[in-house]
Amino acid sequence: MSTILILNAQVVNEGRIVPQDVFINNGIIVKIGTDLQYLSTSKVIDAKGKFLLPGVIDDQVHFREPGLTHKATIYSEAKAAVAGGTTSFMEMPNTVPNALTQGLLEDKYQIAANTSLANYSFFMGASNDNYDEVMRTICPDVCGIKIFMGSSTGNMLVDSPSVLEKLFANAPCLIATHCEDEETVRQRVSLFKEQYEQNVPYDIHAIVRNEDACLKSSSLAVDLAKKHGTRLHILHISTGEETALFEIGHYGNAQVSTETKLQKRITAEACVHHLWFDAEDYRRLGTQIKCNPAIKAAHHKEKILQALLDNCIDVIATDHAPHTWEEKSNSYWEAPSGLPLVQHSLNIMLEFVKQGKISIERVVEKMSHAVADVFQIERRGYIREGYWADLVLVDLDQTTTVTKDNILFKCGWSPLEGTTFHSQVTHTIVSGHLVYENGVFDETKRGKRLHFSRV
Repeated sequence: MSTILILNAQVVNEGRIVPQDVFINNGIIVKIGTDLQYLSTSKVIDAKGKFLLPGVIDDQVHFREPGLTHKATIYSEAKAAVAGGTTSFMEMPNTVPNALTQGLLEDKYQIAANTSLANYSFFMGASNDNYDEVMRTICPDVCGIKIFMGSSTGNMLVDSPSVLEKLFANAPCLIATHCEDEETVRQRVSLFKEQYEQNVPYDIHAIVRNEDACLKSSSLAVDLAKKHGTRLHILHISTGEETALFEIGHYGNAQVSTETKLQKRITAEACVHHLWFDAEDYRRLGTQIKCNPAIKAAHHKEKILQALLDNCIDVIATDHAPHTWEEKSNSYWEAPSGLPLVQHSLNIMLEFVKQGKISIERVVEKMSHAVADVFQIERRGYIREGYWADLVLVDLDQTTTVTKDNILFKCGWSPLEGTTFHSQVTHTIVSGHLVYENGVFDETKRGKRLHFSRV
């Protein structure tokens, strides 16, 4: 039986920071209190001077397995995630083959069960012609259904109006959408490719995949959801204009009932790169930060952050999407979209804490509590007795500098190389197992499949 006792931690949970001890037995948080050192345990962690947070739950990653394992694997990217304090992930269906049948979806679960150091769930993919397969999705066992309402890596575009109507009307569980208007993007690609076949402007990606494309598609998704009462979650909001589409939510507040938290039928996600980078960063990073939807002008990241603080945008994620350095080194028109981020997402948000832009309590709300609430994840996302012990210890008196030597992504690079963050993840506990401690991994354990409290 595995037991862990964490002593002297500053526990950040449900809007408060409280000095507490935490006792873990057989994967579960059994007791939270003070002066618990009397308890018999096999492992003691003295967390004096450190903050204990619920593990980050990342609701949007691309770990590339199966079929694209020259870029990444579930094993390699989950390991990087754990090193950065992410204990659970939800992975997208645009692998090869695309996860468009229940059998292919279950194949991914089997790979994760065998190799992932983090907890896991996978989205069922939707296409123009797999409606019956989507309807077979078992809601308590799958995080949601992914619809690409704009094309991106993997060619899974759903552009049939009749199929969209059917999916929004009848989806058995949460729908998550990638929203960029395909016609707008195609027209702008054609226009600018003719104008700038070579020597393209440094910020052309923000111009090609512009604000209009995002707002038009997100507005369509919201309209469909309101029409059909769909449980909709719009991914990676990248414009200030889109933030007006969403209502205020209530997360991570012990005084707000679970029923009230779940009344919000349309929720949204912001990603760390749309908060950290802006269009001027294309000058130095070029295609390294090419992603869909595009990183845009600086005023958008300020509006997105404000929408997070106002609880109009509900959660923070990464859209971690690695490609090889050789692929990203191609010219603008040939380089694929996506960037690797999952190892440093918590560091990014803690840097905003250092800068006074957000509190550490709100970081925990947006990266853990709210994700658990939005997806109705069973017994995760909070530091509570009876919950799974998914925990991360961070030291805000230490630094983390991103270098090629400490990047764990299989692709071996990061747009954050050379950045020094004023925080350090020292310990990560996944489902009660100490998987990461001061740079050392215990790879004898595996994460668990996430389950969802849905009927």
